[in-house]
Amino acid sequence: MIQHFSIEDLIHPWSKRIRPYPPGKPIEEVERELGHPAIKLASNENPLGPSPKALEAIRNSIDRINFYPDGHGYYLRQRLAEIHSLDMNQTILGAGSTDLIELVAKAFLVAGDEAISSESSFYIYRLAIDEMGAGLVQTPLRNMGYDLTAIARAVTQRTKVIYIGNPNNPTGTMFTAHEFDRFLEAIPARVLVVLDEAYYEYVQRHDYSHSVNYVRAGRNVFVLRTFSKVHGLAGLRIGYGLGHPELIEAINRVRSPFNANYVAQVAALAALDDQEHVAHSVEMNRREMKFVTEELTLLGVRYTPSVGNFLLVDTGRDCEEDFARLLHEGVIVRPMKLYAFPTSLRVTIGTHEENEQFLEALRRVLSAPLRAAR
Repeated sequence: MIQHFSIEDLIHPWSKRIRPYPPGKPIEEVERELGHPAIKLASNENPLGPSPKALEAIRNSIDRINFYPDGHGYYLRQRLAEIHSLDMNQTILGAGSTDLIELVAKAFLVAGDEAISSESSFYIYRLAIDEMGAGLVQTPLRNMGYDLTAIARAVTQRTKVIYIGNPNNPTGTMFTAHEFDRFLEAIPARVLVVLDEAYYEYVQRHDYSHSVNYVRAGRNVFVLRTFSKVHGLAGLRIGYGLGHPELIEAINRVRSPFNANYVAQVAALAALDDQEHVAHSVEMNRREMKFVTEELTLLGVRYTPSVGNFLLVDTGRDCEEDFARLLHEGVIVRPMKLYAFPTSLRVTIGTHEENEQFLEALRRVLSAPLRAAR
């Protein structure tokens, strides 16, 4: 008699608590459903797209996609090391910085360990910890940002890793270099601090970060950067990490040998050589952030001041319903109930035309009464 196969018998008990990351609807699907064009302001992408130099590099690389990529990413890592005044063995590539977030967990966490992050921070931190069956410790936000003091106090003998983003996603708030200095003084050297700086280029404050100095000094910090945001290469999945050589070696042991594809590597290399595109993207974001926040203020809509390329907008209403109504208007944003902000939406700063379209749609949505509770 053939026994019935049950996948439940194979699943680790802790994996049953994992809630997969919800990527949201792609713009193509929304446009098919609506029957007309839509705009996407949901994933903090660069609305200007990639650098022209990166696009040219992509076109020139197509005839080599039958070959496996350089598994060590030699030329891109060499350029990153040069830019940051590091050795190549202090650099590593990932399929986006999210890949490296998960690789850290894979390399250092097992069931029984603990890892710390904050409530209402990037969901992939939690997912990476849960995937390894480690204990997740979350501290509350303070003034919509990381409470570094509370995180330091939460460290125990079981703590292996701390994940923090600067700026924080989804609030857009940041902590200063001085605040992080004091935080590190309170963290034992045996604990790895993963400092996610995905929005690094957008921050225009002189007191923001000197994170690479910690890497040069051999501190217990792993700095993450990405080409998905200001460089406009989100679809190619390419990011990088900077850390102590022994740390990089440990992560390389669990890294897929071809996690950074060939097209992504050549595009990222070209993007690094187009600082004019970066500067233009940052300036447009600064200008449009000012426009959007001023208009939200006139509408009487609350928001959290942001140093990134997105805003946490609190309508005071059910975010899922407002999300659905904006979607019907052809505007894709991200509802924040998953992040414990049940009345808030995260909105990417787009082009001026996109921002005007969002604001017009929001005015219509806010003027309509909410559906009666059932």
